[in-house]
Amino acid sequence: MSAPIVQVSDLASHEGETVTVRGWLYNRTDKGKLQFLLVRDGTGIVQCVAFKGDLPEDVFDAARAITQESSLTVTGTVRADKRAPGFPGGYEIGVTDLQIIQKAEEYPIQPKEHGIDFLLDHRHLWVRSSRPWAVMRVRATVIKAIRDWLDDHGYLLVDTPIITPSAGEETTSLFKVDYFGDTAYLAQTGQLYNEANIASFGKVYCFGPTFRAELSKTRRHLTEFWMVEPEMAFFSLEDLMDMEEEFVTAIVKAALERNRPELELLGRDVSRLEVVEPPFPRISYDEALEMLAEIREQTDDPEQKRLLELEWGKDFGSPHETAIASRFEKPVFVYHYPTEAKAFYMQPVDGRPEVCRSVDLLAPEGYGEITGGSERIYDIALLEERVASLGLPREAYEWYLDLRRFGSVPHAGFGLGVERTVAWICGLEHIREAIPYPRTIKRVYP
Repeated sequence: MSAPIVQVSDLASHEGETVTVRGWLYNRTDKGKLQFLLVRDGTGIVQCVAFKGDLPEDVFDAARAITQESSLTVTGTVRADKRAPGFPGGYEIGVTDLQIIQKAEEYPIQPKEHGIDFLLDHRHLWVRSSRPWAVMRVRATVIKAIRDWLDDHGYLLVDTPIITPSAGEETTSLFKVDYFGDTAYLAQTGQLYNEANIASFGKVYCFGPTFRAELSKTRRHLTEFWMVEPEMAFFSLEDLMDMEEEFVTAIVKAALERNRPELELLGRDVSRLEVVEPPFPRISYDEALEMLAEIREQTDDPEQKRLLELEWGKDFGSPHETAIASRFEKPVFVYHYPTEAKAFYMQPVDGRPEVCRSVDLLAPEGYGEITGGSERIYDIALLEERVASLGLPREAYEWYLDLRRFGSVPHAGFGLGVERTVAWICGLEHIREAIPYPRTIKRVYP
């Protein structure tokens, strides 16, 4: 009778049994008569011990000759050993049989230090390594938690176009598409379409790739990234912040519950995530500027003083967001940004039109903005004025103006960037590690 095929993640329930694992050789240590094979199967990594005295000569020779990333099947007895390396670890397999499916050529990624450009050039192979493997598992949890929370709270997923006739944000960061002789654009956001969808469903969200042609090289930017965008009818800015803190907390808790071993593998200080729960601090843009002035006053570093300088009316850059968030152990809301710093569709503050009913959520530890949202302008006259004042092509927005002609209501929404959220939860230095195949201004391969 052949041994049952099991996954590495399930080995604990098969202690003392003979099983078969199918996967790839992650690493091998040659100790003469003992060969220690680290085998990964997608669910984890297990140490398989081949002892020459227990095996037919051809099987042991195969164990000794197998190369890194060769595909194989291993049969043997599962035994507990707290010292056994691997993931989740604590168990190993005493090899009784081994079959090589394909002997890999010399693998370009070795157990040594490689430069980031080399690793990204070989991203299709690098995803097999333990670090990106752990990050992608956290990413999958984040995406599932996003969908689960929204689905369970009355939000309907409504897909929005990837190809659009007009800008959702600023026109300078659009990717143009030749659309059968006409000019169209890759979507920066699905929000405008979501505003149409709320009149049918009340609370909706879209979830998909978005594109920004920004000439940015910072550790927080990609040209292609994934974003979830909830939109809600009859929501105020305060309602929005209440919802966001519940939503973001649920995402973080899901990662802690399901991926604590992966976070530990990444070296993440999970205590920084365990404090994330409502309420989140809330400060206005004006209060944030005062905070920046205090921080500038307290530093003796001329370069830091220069980086933190900001005149009223300008949006925050990375140094400003990092400095503000450093004052808080949880994510912090900054609300009521200057109108000129935000998108055309944001509702102005009553009696203060130079300020809009907008809010960004800044993650701690230098990860910056993970959500951006606002109340939307719902009065057609005001929206027409904004479109005209910014010189936007009215014909491209006529359908959007229609939404204010037929049953317009106060409403609000936001977008959450998946990669920034994953980078924060995992404690990654650069956002490019938070997506399987990153696209930046100088990288479109592989």
